[in-house]
Amino acid sequence: MEDTLGLLRVRVRRGINLAIRDTVSSDPYVVLIMGHQKLKTRVVKNNCNPEWNDELTLSINDPNVPIILTVYDKDTFTVDDQMGNAEIDIKPYIAALKMGKGLQNLPNGCALKRIQPGRTNCLADESSIVWNDGKITQDMHLRLKNVECGEVLIQLEWIEIPGCKGLESEGMVQV
Repeated sequence: MEDTLGLLRVRVRRGINLAIRDTVSSDPYVVLIMGHQKLKTRVVKNNCNPEWNDELTLSINDPNVPIILTVYDKDTFTVDDQMGNAEIDIKPYIAALKMGKGLQNLPNGCALKRIQPGRTNCLADESSIVWNDGKITQDMHLRLKNVECGEVLIQLEWIEIPGCKGLESEGMVQV
């Protein structure tokens, strides 16, 4: 745990207009990979607009390592079909967390930072890093790559845990 900065909870909320990989629909699930960690959501049967609302928790050792989100279609007799992927850059979120340490008196809903969609990220819409009830979260609307259509909505939330290095000791370059 001494190498761990903290935990990152990724709420995989829902998919929008995901690709059809079976006859008329798909059975989608999401896989998150960061370094050697691999986590996945439950499968939602016959739905190209699934509601997962699953919480996956990654331990963060190096915030410069991207999180790869991949959507798959669950198949019974063959290898699961890939339905697109996206890269999640947590560096702006980590920078906002560091900035937000002394901001205990902010009103709920206060946006600390806004990230615009661009060619260097997978955002489909502006992403805000927001202060709410003493927590800093980031909602992301991700456009899937390597597929004809599909988007995934997620939320990031930092979890401080005792015995970890924490963000203060981490010498990351500010974004």
